[in-house]
Amino acid sequence: MRNDCDLRKKLRADAFRSGIKDAVPIGLGYLAVSFSLGITARNAGLSALQGGVASFLCLASAGEYAGFTLIAASASLAEMALMILIINLRYMLMSLALSQKTDPHMPFFHRLLFGGAVTDELFAVNIARPGLLDPWYFYGGMAIAVPLWTAGTCIGIVAGNVLPARIVSALSVALYGMFIAIIVPPARKDKFIAVIIAVCFAASFAVQRLPLLSGINSGTKTIILTLIIASAAAVIRPKDPGAVPEKEVPDA
Repeated sequence: MRNDCDLRKKLRADAFRSGIKDAVPIGLGYLAVSFSLGITARNAGLSALQGGVASFLCLASAGEYAGFTLIAASASLAEMALMILIINLRYMLMSLALSQKTDPHMPFFHRLLFGGAVTDELFAVNIARPGLLDPWYFYGGMAIAVPLWTAGTCIGIVAGNVLPARIVSALSVALYGMFIAIIVPPARKDKFIAVIIAVCFAASFAVQRLPLLSGINSGTKTIILTLIIASAAAVIRPKDPGAVPEKEVPDA
């Protein structure tokens, strides 16, 4: 019994360390991007504490940027809530996808804790990980990504507009490099995934140029494209419900 307990602890610790390791480039990208968000928050009149709390609770660049912009425009709370809800609806889709990798016996508190930290990048590394969703791997990613995202916002607010805009923009490029690092390995292993990624890029470019869709915000466009492309991919290549996970998750 003691040996089983020790083994579970070791597996949890290994998963946590693996999550930390994989989240280092994510955290560095977050630090750069949230720094520019911090400058936006400062221009909206937020203090470092206020901006830090907003970043810690929201964890979404587009949602936070919209929120800070609306604060600067003296928008109502209802307008702000509606806009951020629409922009961040894509995280609901990501959560639904992650739920398909969740152990049915996983305690509710695990779902609640990492459910509030689903970001594009943490979603990508967790959905690409073989087997069932490991909460301790997710926590390892959160331990790096969330503090650096929050810290970047605070630093940006404190620094204000001291740094030239070109330098801040250059720092943001690190996040695009991280996206490439996430999508290339699975695309090389599976040609179907590579085709889907290419379709996503082409469709995203197209909807930004179509005059008929010019009045729809980017968050809604992302949701529409996600639903259409993901549904089509699921129909073309459905997941085998009888497939055995490649890796089991230790008991929580």
